[in-house]
Order: sequence, then structure tokens, then C-alpha cells
Amino acid sequence: MALEIERRFLVSGEAWRAHAGCAQPLRQGYLAASAEGVTVRLRIQDNNQAWLTLKAPAGVSGLVRHEFEYVIPVEDAEAMWKLAPHRLEKTRWLLDLPGGEWVVDCFAGTNAPLVLAEVELPQVDQSVVIPPWCGLEITGESLWSNAVLAQHPVQSWPLQERVRHGLA
Repeated sequence: MALEIERRFLVSGEAWRAHAGCAQPLRQGYLAASAEGVTVRLRIQDNNQAWLTLKAPAGVSGLVRHEFEYVIPVEDAEAMWKLAPHRLEKTRWLLDLPGGEWVVDCFAGTNAPLVLAEVELPQVDQSVVIPPWCGLEITGESLWSNAVLAQHPVQSWPLQERVRHGLA
């Protein structure tokens, strides 16, 4: 059974860019999402690769989730994109940092100017040095999940909430 072990953070500033590799434009469509945190997502990268992913909670911390991901034909993904009731777009940057697989996601459209960092870890108790440009840890907080952001984008939040998180 596939598990994803991941910590997530709000990003402040631009210092992360010194560690960034190539940009990967991504479109994500959510075909299903439950209140319990089960999602069915399609992801299209650069219009030439696509995946269908099912995620589900695997514990109470939000740190570990079941993840089943399958490559699918781009043509199928494009058809599913049109059917997806909730969508988002972002650019993902792979980072050259120790301690896990780090990425930064810069959201576009109605989720701009949100920037999140994620580190995927090989094990739950893996120690990791958190870079200074990582702000508030949001691991396990559903408000910040991509599935919720697709349904309730940042620009739909009350102004006071956006200001509180540095997004206005």
C-alpha cells in the first residue's frame, strides 16, 4: 500500500528561489472529495503527462496519507479536466535541499498569491531542517489542502483572513 509522508508550510519571501530547479506548470482537477479527506484527483503536467490519484487519510496527524497514483493518457485527463467540478493551477518548483523531497508550489488564478512548500519524507520520524523561508506549518490543516483550495480559493476568503495570512 502506497503511503505519502509529507509536511507543508506557508512560504514567506523569495529566498527559496536560490534552491529551485525547473518550473513545472500543473493543472489539477478534483473529481471527488469527501469530508473525511478522501480525494480523487487528476493532474496534468506541461500538457504532456497526466496522472489519476486517490488520496485518503492514514492516521490522525495529517502527516501520513494513503496515495495511489496512476499514469493515464493525456487525452483522458483532458476529458476528465472538463468534468472536474473543482480545479486549480500552479507552478511547481523542485528544490535542491537535504532531508527529503522539497517542492514549492506557486498558485495561479483565484489562489494567487499563495505559495506553499512541501517536503516528502521517507519515514514519519525523519528529522528535517526547516528553511527560514518556511513560515507557519500547515501539515494536516484541511483549509490548505489542494482539494479545499480548488473548492474555496484564497480570493474567495474574507479580506481579513487573507490579510492575516499575508495573501492580500
